[in-house]
Amino acid sequence: MLVARRLPVDRTLIAVAMLMVVLLCGPATALPLAFGQAEPHWPGWRGPQGTGHSDATELPVTWTDKHLVWKTQLVGSGQSSPVVWGDRIFLTSSTEQGRQRHVMCLQRSNGRRLWDKVAWTGEPEKTHAMNQFASATCATDGERVVAFFGKGGIHCYDFEGTHLWSRDLGEFVGPWGAAASPIIVGDVVVQNCDADEDAFIIGLNKKTGETVWKTPREDLRGWCSPIVINSGARQELVVNGERGVNAYDPLTGKPLWFCRGDRGRGTPTVVPYRDLLIAVAGRPGDMIAVRSGGNGTVNATHEVWRTTRRGGRDLPSPIVVGDYLVVFDLRPGRATCYDAASGKQLDQIRLSGGFSASPIAAGGLIYIPNEDGDVFVVKPGAKLEIVAENRLAVGSDEVFRASLTPNHGQVLCRSDKVLYCIGGKPAS
Repeated sequence: MLVARRLPVDRTLIAVAMLMVVLLCGPATALPLAFGQAEPHWPGWRGPQGTGHSDATELPVTWTDKHLVWKTQLVGSGQSSPVVWGDRIFLTSSTEQGRQRHVMCLQRSNGRRLWDKVAWTGEPEKTHAMNQFASATCATDGERVVAFFGKGGIHCYDFEGTHLWSRDLGEFVGPWGAAASPIIVGDVVVQNCDADEDAFIIGLNKKTGETVWKTPREDLRGWCSPIVINSGARQELVVNGERGVNAYDPLTGKPLWFCRGDRGRGTPTVVPYRDLLIAVAGRPGDMIAVRSGGNGTVNATHEVWRTTRRGGRDLPSPIVVGDYLVVFDLRPGRATCYDAASGKQLDQIRLSGGFSASPIAAGGLIYIPNEDGDVFVVKPGAKLEIVAENRLAVGSDEVFRASLTPNHGQVLCRSDKVLYCIGGKPAS
């Protein structure tokens, strides 16, 4: 019988104490600071810390249709991952072939729609068929929710659906559309605006939407969602990109350092491991690990290892569990495990289907859906182990490109059209 290894539940006070030690004693570990709330909140892209990690200890490992707690047909279609704060779920979608962009709120306990707001109406930009028009995940601080739609702008609502502010951030020239998710850092909303022309990253006042800072980026395709880490002496806003990895001051937007990568398409979000930051290119190429805290171009001073990846596209962001780094390919479906400290490849296994969603981790296990909605549960290690492959009865026209959201011992799984809530026990 397969048994998931249980890890102790992280407590907020413990996290605060660890942060104080780092701030007082120096950079022992790169601590993500983009989100500061533990479950029951999942306040943005890749969860409370921006790393895909959950402190949940009771997530289901195997399930069938009997474990479906509820499902809700969504307005239009979209690929943003569910965001949860208390009894509220926030999602985005588009209707009328992208001419309308929606922000919606569902009741966490039963999936009932509480409100649905049309945030933008206009002529849609070009986008790739795999991207659609509502791919960026919302961000919330418990009082407001922020949603980004590329040409459709960035918008802020309160929890009752009252519109607070909106900003037009440009045309987002290019054939691929936009997908980078906003994050909230203190009183600033940070949005990466990579595009073929007029690319930039911007910090907005979360209460008013006014520009706090704006920093140009290379006019190249990226789509990476940022993460904020603490290097000991300072906070660093770290963003993957076409040419490599950039770090900025999250309060001012000032460029701090750059580590040149390989072959571009920096779609995957950077992940921290101890004092390292690991970045995977969006196209087959080199994966790099770099230490934070540098200045200027840091390949010669702070690059720790570089490992070549060939043969597949990397849309999912990587994930680190313990000392293991696991990377999933879009096609062919494949999981590769590396030693996170050295970049040495340890194992590789094939998985059925294609993978656009990014993985999450809980209880020492990795959860990831393929595009058909089959959810694989993988145990990382020197030898990767498929612990479970779970299927629900879903529509033949549904596509699953959103990441899973763990919450209160259940899993929220979104297709482009439907949101499913899966429990650990058969639903009554």
